[in-house]
Amino acid sequence: MAGLSTLRPNQGIPAPTLLMMSAVAGLTVANLYYNQPLLESIRIDLACSESLTNLITVVTQAGYALGLLLIVPMADMWPRRRIALTIMSIAAVMAAAIAASHSIWTVLAASLGLGVCSVIPQIFIPIAGQFSEPEHKSRNMGYILSGLLTGILGARVISGYVGQWAGWRTMFIAAAVLMLLCLALTLRMLPRMPGTFSGTYGSLIKSVWKIFVTHPRMRLYALRGACAFGSMMSIWACMAFHLSGEPFHAGSRTVGLLGLCGVVGAVAASGIGKYVPRLGIRKMTVTGAFSQIAAWAAAVSLGHTYAGLIAAIILLELGAQFMQLSNQSGCLQAVPDASNRANTIFMTSLFLGGSLATLSSSIGWRLCGWNGVCLTGAVFAIIPFFTIFADKNS
Repeated sequence: MAGLSTLRPNQGIPAPTLLMMSAVAGLTVANLYYNQPLLESIRIDLACSESLTNLITVVTQAGYALGLLLIVPMADMWPRRRIALTIMSIAAVMAAAIAASHSIWTVLAASLGLGVCSVIPQIFIPIAGQFSEPEHKSRNMGYILSGLLTGILGARVISGYVGQWAGWRTMFIAAAVLMLLCLALTLRMLPRMPGTFSGTYGSLIKSVWKIFVTHPRMRLYALRGACAFGSMMSIWACMAFHLSGEPFHAGSRTVGLLGLCGVVGAVAASGIGKYVPRLGIRKMTVTGAFSQIAAWAAAVSLGHTYAGLIAAIILLELGAQFMQLSNQSGCLQAVPDASNRANTIFMTSLFLGGSLATLSSSIGWRLCGWNGVCLTGAVFAIIPFFTIFADKNS
Protein backbone atom coordinates (compact mmCIF):
# COMPACT_ATOMS: atom_id res chain seq x y z
CA MET A 1 0.00 0.00 0.00
CA ALA A 2 1.19 3.50 -0.82
CA GLY A 3 0.22 4.59 2.67
CA LEU A 4 2.97 2.39 4.13
CA SER A 5 5.77 4.27 2.33
CA THR A 6 7.67 7.16 3.90
CA LEU A 7 8.34 10.62 2.48
CA ARG A 8 11.64 12.40 3.09
CA PRO A 9 12.24 16.18 2.96
CA ASN A 10 13.22 17.50 -0.49
CA GLN A 11 13.16 13.98 -2.00
CA GLY A 12 9.93 14.27 -3.98
CA ILE A 13 6.29 13.17 -3.76
CA PRO A 14 4.82 10.42 -5.99
CA ALA A 15 2.38 11.78 -8.57
CA PRO A 16 -0.56 9.60 -7.38
CA THR A 17 -0.08 10.89 -3.83
CA LEU A 18 0.01 14.49 -5.05
CA LEU A 19 -3.17 13.90 -7.07
CA MET A 20 -4.90 12.33 -4.06
CA MET A 21 -3.94 15.24 -1.81
CA SER A 22 -5.23 17.72 -4.37
CA ALA A 23 -8.59 15.91 -4.67
CA VAL A 24 -9.05 15.44 -0.92
CA ALA A 25 -8.07 19.06 -0.29
CA GLY A 26 -10.87 20.16 -2.61
CA LEU A 27 -13.47 17.82 -1.12
CA THR A 28 -12.72 18.79 2.47
CA VAL A 29 -12.49 22.56 2.00
CA ALA A 30 -15.83 22.39 0.19
CA ASN A 31 -17.44 21.96 3.62
CA LEU A 32 -16.84 25.66 4.25
CA TYR A 33 -18.78 26.82 1.21
CA TYR A 34 -21.81 24.58 0.81
CA ASN A 35 -23.81 26.97 2.97
CA GLN A 36 -23.26 30.13 0.88
CA PRO A 37 -25.79 29.48 -1.92
CA LEU A 38 -28.20 27.94 0.61
CA LEU A 39 -28.49 30.81 3.09
CA GLU A 40 -31.82 32.05 1.79
CA SER A 41 -33.27 28.51 1.80
CA ILE A 42 -32.02 27.90 5.34
CA ARG A 43 -33.41 31.26 6.49
CA ILE A 44 -36.86 30.44 5.17
CA ASP A 45 -36.87 26.86 6.47
CA LEU A 46 -35.70 27.79 9.98
CA ALA A 47 -37.66 31.07 10.08
CA CYS A 48 -34.81 33.35 11.16
CA SER A 49 -33.40 36.73 10.13
CA GLU A 50 -30.86 37.42 7.37
CA SER A 51 -28.28 38.60 9.92
CA LEU A 52 -28.62 35.46 12.03
CA THR A 53 -28.53 33.21 8.98
CA ASN A 54 -25.42 34.96 7.69
CA LEU A 55 -23.67 33.95 10.93
CA ILE A 56 -23.57 30.38 9.57
CA THR A 57 -20.89 31.48 7.11
CA VAL A 58 -19.09 33.54 9.77
CA VAL A 59 -18.88 30.75 12.38
CA THR A 60 -17.85 28.18 9.77
CA GLN A 61 -14.91 30.36 8.75
CA ALA A 62 -14.12 31.15 12.37
CA GLY A 63 -14.13 27.41 13.10
CA TYR A 64 -11.68 26.88 10.27
CA ALA A 65 -9.40 29.55 11.74
CA LEU A 66 -9.65 27.81 15.13
CA GLY A 67 -8.74 24.48 13.51
CA LEU A 68 -5.76 26.11 11.83
CA LEU A 69 -4.57 27.45 15.16
CA LEU A 70 -5.11 24.32 17.26
CA ILE A 71 -4.91 21.36 14.86
CA VAL A 72 -2.55 22.17 11.96
CA PRO A 73 0.52 22.71 14.21
CA MET A 74 0.10 19.12 15.46
CA ALA A 75 1.31 17.93 12.06
CA ASP A 76 4.85 19.02 12.99
CA MET A 77 4.72 16.68 15.99
CA TRP A 78 2.20 13.85 15.48
CA PRO A 79 1.50 11.49 12.53
CA ARG A 80 -0.37 13.39 9.84
CA ARG A 81 -2.31 10.31 8.80
CA ARG A 82 -3.79 9.96 12.27
CA ILE A 83 -4.70 13.64 12.47
CA ALA A 84 -6.34 13.57 9.04
CA LEU A 85 -8.38 10.44 9.70
CA THR A 86 -9.62 11.71 13.07
CA ILE A 87 -10.83 15.10 11.90
CA MET A 88 -12.42 13.68 8.73
CA SER A 89 -14.48 11.34 10.91
CA ILE A 90 -15.64 14.24 13.07
CA ALA A 91 -16.40 16.35 9.99
CA ALA A 92 -18.74 13.62 8.71
CA VAL A 93 -20.62 13.69 12.02
CA MET A 94 -20.89 17.51 11.97
CA ALA A 95 -22.25 17.55 8.41
CA ALA A 96 -24.86 14.95 9.34
CA ALA A 97 -25.84 17.01 12.41
CA ILE A 98 -26.45 20.09 10.23
CA ALA A 99 -28.62 18.05 7.87
CA ALA A 100 -30.74 16.76 10.78
CA SER A 101 -31.09 20.09 12.60
CA HIS A 102 -34.32 22.06 13.01
CA SER A 103 -32.75 24.89 15.03
CA ILE A 104 -30.53 27.69 13.76
CA TRP A 105 -28.47 27.39 16.95
CA THR A 106 -27.75 23.72 16.30
CA VAL A 107 -26.77 24.57 12.73
CA LEU A 108 -24.42 27.28 14.02
CA ALA A 109 -22.80 24.94 16.57
CA ALA A 110 -22.33 22.11 14.06
CA SER A 111 -21.06 24.58 11.43
CA LEU A 112 -18.39 25.70 13.88
CA GLY A 113 -17.32 22.07 14.38
CA LEU A 114 -17.39 21.41 10.63
CA GLY A 115 -15.13 24.40 10.06
CA VAL A 116 -12.66 23.23 12.71
CA CYS A 117 -12.43 19.80 11.06
CA SER A 118 -12.02 21.00 7.46
CA VAL A 119 -8.35 22.00 7.71
CA ILE A 120 -6.96 19.06 5.71
CA PRO A 121 -5.74 21.28 2.82
CA GLN A 122 -3.58 23.22 5.25
CA ILE A 123 -1.91 20.00 6.37
CA PHE A 124 -1.36 18.92 2.76
CA ILE A 125 0.08 22.21 1.40
CA PRO A 126 3.05 22.16 3.82
CA ILE A 127 3.66 18.54 2.81
CA ALA A 128 4.16 19.75 -0.77
CA GLY A 129 6.41 22.55 0.48
CA GLN A 130 8.50 20.30 2.71
CA PHE A 131 8.85 17.04 0.75
CA SER A 132 8.86 18.11 -2.92
CA GLU A 133 12.15 18.56 -4.74
CA PRO A 134 13.38 22.16 -4.25
CA GLU A 135 12.68 23.16 -7.86
CA HIS A 136 9.11 21.81 -7.67
CA LYS A 137 7.95 23.11 -4.28
CA SER A 138 5.96 26.15 -5.44
CA ARG A 139 4.58 24.23 -8.42
CA ASN A 140 3.32 21.34 -6.28
CA MET A 141 1.86 23.74 -3.73
CA GLY A 142 0.03 25.32 -6.66
CA TYR A 143 -1.40 21.93 -7.67
CA ILE A 144 -2.88 21.38 -4.22
CA LEU A 145 -4.12 24.97 -4.14
CA SER A 146 -5.83 24.30 -7.49
CA GLY A 147 -7.58 21.32 -5.95
CA LEU A 148 -8.59 23.46 -3.00
CA LEU A 149 -9.99 26.20 -5.26
CA THR A 150 -11.80 23.69 -7.44
CA GLY A 151 -13.44 22.38 -4.27
CA ILE A 152 -14.53 25.89 -3.31
CA LEU A 153 -16.00 26.53 -6.75
CA GLY A 154 -17.56 23.09 -7.04
CA ALA A 155 -19.09 23.43 -3.59
CA ARG A 156 -20.96 26.58 -4.57
CA VAL A 157 -22.15 25.19 -7.90
CA ILE A 158 -23.20 21.76 -6.67
CA SER A 159 -24.72 23.16 -3.49
CA GLY A 160 -26.76 25.62 -5.52
CA TYR A 161 -28.18 22.88 -7.72
CA VAL A 162 -28.81 20.43 -4.91
CA GLY A 163 -30.43 23.13 -2.80
CA GLN A 164 -32.70 24.15 -5.68
CA TRP A 165 -33.90 20.64 -6.52
CA ALA A 166 -33.51 18.50 -3.40
CA GLY A 167 -33.31 20.94 -0.49
CA TRP A 168 -30.42 22.22 1.61
CA ARG A 169 -30.46 19.24 3.99
CA THR A 170 -29.64 16.83 1.16
CA MET A 171 -26.45 18.76 0.46
CA PHE A 172 -25.14 18.20 3.97
CA ILE A 173 -26.01 14.51 3.88
CA ALA A 174 -23.90 14.29 0.73
CA ALA A 175 -21.12 16.19 2.51
CA ALA A 176 -21.04 13.57 5.26
CA VAL A 177 -20.74 10.78 2.68
CA LEU A 178 -17.94 12.60 0.88
CA MET A 179 -15.99 12.89 4.14
CA LEU A 180 -16.14 9.11 4.56
CA LEU A 181 -14.86 8.71 1.00
CA CYS A 182 -11.95 11.09 1.72
CA LEU A 183 -11.18 9.11 4.86
CA ALA A 184 -10.87 5.90 2.85
CA LEU A 185 -8.61 7.52 0.21
CA THR A 186 -6.34 9.06 2.83
CA LEU A 187 -6.05 5.82 4.77
CA ARG A 188 -4.97 4.00 1.64
CA MET A 189 -2.65 6.52 -0.03
CA LEU A 190 -1.12 9.03 2.38
CA PRO A 191 2.51 8.08 3.21
CA ARG A 192 4.13 8.30 6.60
CA MET A 193 6.20 11.43 7.31
CA PRO A 194 8.73 12.08 10.07
CA GLY A 195 7.93 14.81 12.58
CA THR A 196 10.14 17.85 13.11
CA PHE A 197 9.15 18.87 16.65
CA SER A 198 9.73 17.11 19.95
CA GLY A 199 8.05 18.39 23.07
CA THR A 200 4.60 18.92 24.54
CA TYR A 201 1.52 20.23 22.77
CA GLY A 202 1.67 23.33 24.95
CA SER A 203 5.24 24.09 23.91
CA LEU A 204 4.25 23.47 20.28
CA ILE A 205 1.51 26.10 20.45
CA LYS A 206 3.86 28.52 22.23
CA SER A 207 6.38 28.05 19.44
CA VAL A 208 3.76 29.23 16.91
CA TRP A 209 3.50 32.51 18.80
CA LYS A 210 7.30 32.77 19.01
CA ILE A 211 7.64 32.33 15.25
CA PHE A 212 4.96 34.98 14.70
CA VAL A 213 6.64 37.48 17.03
CA THR A 214 10.20 36.97 15.76
CA HIS A 215 9.46 37.11 12.00
CA PRO A 216 8.08 40.55 11.06
CA ARG A 217 8.03 39.73 7.36
CA MET A 218 5.83 36.72 8.08
CA ARG A 219 3.36 39.04 9.81
CA LEU A 220 3.35 41.19 6.68
CA TYR A 221 2.70 38.15 4.47
CA ALA A 222 -0.12 37.03 6.76
CA LEU A 223 -1.78 40.47 6.68
CA ARG A 224 -1.75 40.51 2.89
CA GLY A 225 -3.26 37.06 2.70
CA ALA A 226 -5.97 37.97 5.22
CA CYS A 227 -6.98 41.09 3.33
CA ALA A 228 -6.94 39.43 -0.09
CA PHE A 229 -9.08 36.53 1.10
CA GLY A 230 -11.39 38.87 3.00
CA SER A 231 -11.92 40.95 -0.12
CA MET A 232 -12.80 37.82 -2.11
CA MET A 233 -15.16 36.55 0.60
CA SER A 234 -16.98 39.88 0.80
CA ILE A 235 -18.68 39.40 -2.55
CA TRP A 236 -20.08 36.01 -1.48
CA ALA A 237 -21.21 37.04 2.01
CA CYS A 238 -24.52 38.50 0.83
CA MET A 239 -24.68 37.23 -2.76
CA ALA A 240 -27.72 35.03 -2.03
CA PHE A 241 -29.59 38.01 -0.61
CA HIS A 242 -28.48 40.33 -3.45
CA LEU A 243 -29.64 37.91 -6.14
CA SER A 244 -32.97 37.23 -4.43
CA GLY A 245 -34.01 40.88 -4.89
CA GLU A 246 -34.28 43.33 -7.78
CA PRO A 247 -33.52 42.97 -10.63
CA PHE A 248 -32.50 39.29 -10.45
CA HIS A 249 -35.11 37.41 -8.37
CA ALA A 250 -32.79 34.40 -8.58
CA GLY A 251 -32.45 31.32 -6.36
CA SER A 252 -29.60 29.24 -4.96
CA ARG A 253 -28.89 27.58 -8.32
CA THR A 254 -27.90 30.94 -9.82
CA VAL A 255 -25.63 31.70 -6.88
CA GLY A 256 -23.95 28.36 -7.45
CA LEU A 257 -23.55 28.98 -11.18
CA LEU A 258 -21.82 32.28 -10.50
CA GLY A 259 -19.29 30.26 -8.51
CA LEU A 260 -18.14 28.77 -11.81
CA CYS A 261 -16.77 32.18 -12.76
CA GLY A 262 -14.04 31.63 -10.22
CA VAL A 263 -12.72 28.66 -12.20
CA VAL A 264 -10.29 31.14 -13.75
CA GLY A 265 -8.66 31.51 -10.36
CA ALA A 266 -8.50 27.75 -9.84
CA VAL A 267 -6.90 27.16 -13.24
CA ALA A 268 -4.48 30.04 -12.76
CA ALA A 269 -3.32 28.80 -9.38
CA SER A 270 -1.77 25.67 -10.90
CA GLY A 271 0.50 27.85 -13.02
CA ILE A 272 1.06 30.86 -10.79
CA GLY A 273 3.38 28.99 -8.43
CA LYS A 274 6.21 28.71 -10.95
CA TYR A 275 6.32 32.49 -11.35
CA VAL A 276 6.89 33.21 -7.66
CA PRO A 277 10.70 32.78 -7.87
CA ARG A 278 10.83 34.78 -11.12
CA LEU A 279 8.65 37.78 -10.27
CA GLY A 280 9.01 37.88 -6.50
CA ILE A 281 6.41 38.35 -3.80
CA ARG A 282 6.28 42.14 -4.10
CA LYS A 283 5.35 42.24 -7.82
CA MET A 284 2.78 39.49 -7.43
CA THR A 285 1.22 41.31 -4.48
CA VAL A 286 0.91 44.52 -6.51
CA THR A 287 -0.68 42.62 -9.40
CA GLY A 288 -3.14 40.90 -7.11
CA ALA A 289 -4.09 44.10 -5.30
CA PHE A 290 -4.76 45.98 -8.54
CA SER A 291 -6.89 43.08 -9.77
CA GLN A 292 -9.09 43.16 -6.67
CA ILE A 293 -9.44 46.94 -6.68
CA ALA A 294 -10.59 46.75 -10.32
CA ALA A 295 -13.03 44.02 -9.31
CA TRP A 296 -14.80 46.24 -6.80
CA ALA A 297 -14.94 49.09 -9.30
CA ALA A 298 -16.86 46.70 -11.57
CA ALA A 299 -19.04 45.46 -8.72
CA VAL A 300 -20.17 48.90 -7.57
CA SER A 301 -20.79 50.27 -11.08
CA LEU A 302 -22.23 47.14 -12.72
CA GLY A 303 -23.29 45.06 -9.73
CA HIS A 304 -26.93 44.95 -10.80
CA THR A 305 -26.02 43.09 -13.98
CA TYR A 306 -24.74 39.55 -14.36
CA ALA A 307 -21.88 40.81 -16.54
CA GLY A 308 -20.68 43.10 -13.75
CA LEU A 309 -20.87 40.37 -11.12
CA ILE A 310 -19.03 37.89 -13.35
CA ALA A 311 -16.22 40.36 -14.04
CA ALA A 312 -15.90 41.18 -10.33
CA ILE A 313 -15.78 37.52 -9.28
CA ILE A 314 -13.11 36.61 -11.84
CA LEU A 315 -10.89 39.57 -10.93
CA LEU A 316 -11.30 38.93 -7.18
CA GLU A 317 -10.36 35.26 -7.53
CA LEU A 318 -7.32 36.03 -9.69
CA GLY A 319 -6.12 38.75 -7.36
CA ALA A 320 -6.53 36.53 -4.31
CA GLN A 321 -4.49 33.72 -5.87
CA PHE A 322 -1.65 36.03 -6.89
CA MET A 323 -1.38 37.31 -3.34
CA GLN A 324 -2.08 34.08 -1.48
CA LEU A 325 0.30 31.72 -3.26
CA SER A 326 3.19 34.20 -3.34
CA ASN A 327 2.89 35.31 0.28
CA GLN A 328 2.17 31.79 1.53
CA SER A 329 5.33 30.56 -0.21
CA GLY A 330 7.26 33.28 1.59
CA CYS A 331 5.89 32.15 4.95
CA LEU A 332 6.78 28.49 4.42
CA GLN A 333 10.27 29.27 3.17
CA ALA A 334 10.99 31.51 6.17
CA VAL A 335 10.98 28.53 8.57
CA PRO A 336 11.23 25.29 6.50
CA ASP A 337 11.61 23.07 9.59
CA ALA A 338 8.34 24.43 11.01
CA SER A 339 6.28 24.50 7.83
CA ASN A 340 3.00 23.49 9.46
CA ARG A 341 3.37 26.14 12.15
CA ALA A 342 4.24 28.76 9.52
CA ASN A 343 1.19 27.70 7.55
CA THR A 344 -0.88 27.93 10.72
CA ILE A 345 0.11 31.58 11.08
CA PHE A 346 -0.64 32.39 7.45
CA MET A 347 -3.90 30.48 7.15
CA THR A 348 -5.27 31.45 10.57
CA SER A 349 -4.76 35.06 9.57
CA LEU A 350 -6.34 34.32 6.18
CA PHE A 351 -9.56 32.94 7.60
CA LEU A 352 -9.77 35.48 10.39
CA GLY A 353 -9.64 38.02 7.59
CA GLY A 354 -12.37 36.11 5.78
CA SER A 355 -14.55 35.99 8.89
CA LEU A 356 -14.06 39.69 9.60
CA ALA A 357 -14.83 40.62 6.00
CA THR A 358 -17.96 38.42 5.97
CA LEU A 359 -19.22 39.98 9.19
CA SER A 360 -18.37 43.49 7.98
CA SER A 361 -20.11 42.85 4.67
CA SER A 362 -23.20 41.68 6.51
CA ILE A 363 -23.24 44.95 8.44
CA GLY A 364 -22.60 46.88 5.24
CA TRP A 365 -25.51 45.07 3.57
CA ARG A 366 -27.83 45.89 6.45
CA LEU A 367 -26.85 49.59 6.44
CA CYS A 368 -26.31 50.38 2.75
CA GLY A 369 -27.26 47.33 0.72
CA TRP A 370 -24.97 46.28 -2.15
CA ASN A 371 -22.98 49.52 -2.01
CA GLY A 372 -22.10 48.74 1.61
CA VAL A 373 -20.77 45.32 0.57
CA CYS A 374 -18.69 46.88 -2.22
CA LEU A 375 -17.20 49.46 0.14
CA THR A 376 -16.22 46.74 2.60
CA GLY A 377 -14.57 44.60 -0.08
CA ALA A 378 -12.73 47.57 -1.55
CA VAL A 379 -11.21 48.51 1.82
CA PHE A 380 -9.86 44.97 2.24
CA ALA A 381 -8.45 45.08 -1.31
CA ILE A 382 -6.65 48.40 -0.86
CA ILE A 383 -4.73 47.50 2.32
CA PRO A 384 -2.33 44.94 0.69
CA PHE A 385 -1.35 47.52 -1.92
CA PHE A 386 -0.07 49.90 0.76
CA THR A 387 1.88 47.14 2.53
CA ILE A 388 4.36 46.99 -0.35
CA PHE A 389 5.86 50.21 0.98
CA ALA A 390 6.50 48.64 4.40
CA ASP A 391 9.32 46.46 3.08
CA LYS A 392 10.74 46.99 -0.40
CA ASN A 393 12.18 43.47 -0.38
CA SER A 394 8.86 41.77 0.34
